[in-house]
Parts: sequence; structure tokens; C-alpha cells
Amino acid sequence: MYEKEIEQLQKMIDESSSIVFFGGAGVSTESNIPDFRSADGIYHQAYKYSPEQVVSHSFFMAHTDAFFEFYKEKMMILDAKPNPAHLKLAELEKAGKLSAVVTQNIDGLHQAAGSKVVYELHGSIMRNYCMDCRTFYDVEYVKNGDGAPRCEKCGGLVKPDVVLYEEGLDSQVIQGAIRAITDADMLIIGGTSLVVYPAAGFIDYFRGKYLAVINKSETGRAVRADLSISAPIGQIMSRIEVK
Repeated sequence: MYEKEIEQLQKMIDESSSIVFFGGAGVSTESNIPDFRSADGIYHQAYKYSPEQVVSHSFFMAHTDAFFEFYKEKMMILDAKPNPAHLKLAELEKAGKLSAVVTQNIDGLHQAAGSKVVYELHGSIMRNYCMDCRTFYDVEYVKNGDGAPRCEKCGGLVKPDVVLYEEGLDSQVIQGAIRAITDADMLIIGGTSLVVYPAAGFIDYFRGKYLAVINKSETGRAVRADLSISAPIGQIMSRIEVK
């Protein structure tokens, strides 16, 4: 299945030397991390507050305990392992074919797979900082603590280094991601519905030769892709040979 499409994708990858991968939640669903917008995603589950409310800056400040209750249960999946998509991308980078991963995910699985150049547009659950003195805390400190985590040095609230609704993206991450996409000769878009902005708009900076989209469902915006594959990305990437 998908033999023709995989053959075409392989040819594109073979002919490219500066590939950038732009991915979203669908990259990690094969690692058993739920996405937000699919039929069984987090946004379609019943909670006292809607997930979109909970992961907003104003909710975090006003209902901190409720935020962390949801965040620890639904967004901190620490036993997840990289799947074939993460592993293949890391292999492509090691071989000098892939120059960067630009991800909307916060799970740290690209780094766990071995990827070195990763632009995390929405931050990472792996990093946490005291809002007052900026002391760093690892993911286990937040996950295993009771209620809202507090700084051991000053008592300030420890906030995950993730971009909540109402917050802006990190300017250095934006610049790095845009530069990588602009310089790429191939862009692979995978596991994203391209409905979250400003992140989805980054692909407009691509001026290279090949644009491939690998996503289970149609994307939320039209892209002039040279190749579109409607399938789980790990299933497709696992069949790519790194030469």
C-alpha cells in the first residue's frame, strides 16, 4: 500500500540535501500521545472547563491548580517513546540530509529520538521555570509534585516553558524556524492540520523544489504540494531508506 507515493517521496528525499520537516500532533499520536483536534482528541472530551480554556494564560493565572491538574494528566505523557517518524527524521539529520525539525509539539520526542536541530514553536514540557527568579526545574519536578509547583529557592510559581493561548511565540525560535524553511530545498509537512496560527503560516516562507504533505486527514489550508499522502506519518517514514 502507498508504494507509488513512497517511491516518489524517496526520490524527492534522495534528490534533496537540505530538508526541513514541519510537524504537529499527528507525529506523536503513534507514540500514544493524544492530539487535540481529531474525533477522539482532547478537544472532544468532556471536562468541567474546555481544554482551550485550560491551556490559556488567563486560566493558568486565575485557576492555577485546575490548570496543573489537567496539564499533568493530559499533557505530560512521560512514558511515551519516539515512533518510526521521529527515528527516521533523526536518521536523516545524522546523514546530513535534514537540516532542521520545526515542531508544534511540546513532548520532546524529537530530541529523545536523537534530533539535534529542533525548533519547538510551542515550547516543551521538559523545561520549567520559576516565574520570579527563573530557576530551572525538570519535568519530573513538576509531574511528581503536589498541586501547583513552587520554587524551592524563592517560593515563586513554576511555569512550564510551553506557549499557552494568549502568549506569543519565542522570537529566536521563530527566526530560526523561518530561516531553516527559507533555506530548505525540500519541505515535508507531517501530522498537522495546519490550522494553528501563526505556526501554520511559516510554510509560506518555503521557496525550495519539493513540498510533500503526509497527514491522515486533509489539511485546514490549501498547500500546493508536489506530493500528498493521506496516511499515518510513522507508517510512511519507516519505509524511507536513508542513503
